[in-house]
Amino acid sequence: MTAILDRKTYGAGDVIFTEGERADVAYIIQEGLVALSKQRDGQEVELDLVEANGIFGEVALIDDMPRMVSARALEPSTVVVISRRVFKDKLEGTDPFIRGLLNMFAANTRKLSRMAAS
Repeated sequence: MTAILDRKTYGAGDVIFTEGERADVAYIIQEGLVALSKQRDGQEVELDLVEANGIFGEVALIDDMPRMVSARALEPSTVVVISRRVFKDKLEGTDPFIRGLLNMFAANTRKLSRMAAS
């Protein structure tokens, strides 16, 4: 796995990505803590905390839509970076039924994110 995936390190307070950005990668946290947040009425609302072994940013790779949240390291964090190319290559070998389910999960997640922001 590590031969085709990169690692990246972020310091406490570093922005990993911002809501609305185009998505090219997803992340798995090896160590550290990342906050996922969304803008609501001009204020940042924290929606989730992702710890070691957690994944974030994956929905945008499934549905090719912009980032629906922002991600910021709360403490020094090391992540494994999964590129869109690697993700799509792995997904191509998956049963079409599973690919369809992933698309439905992504749509439901986006819907919940919109509801959380309102």
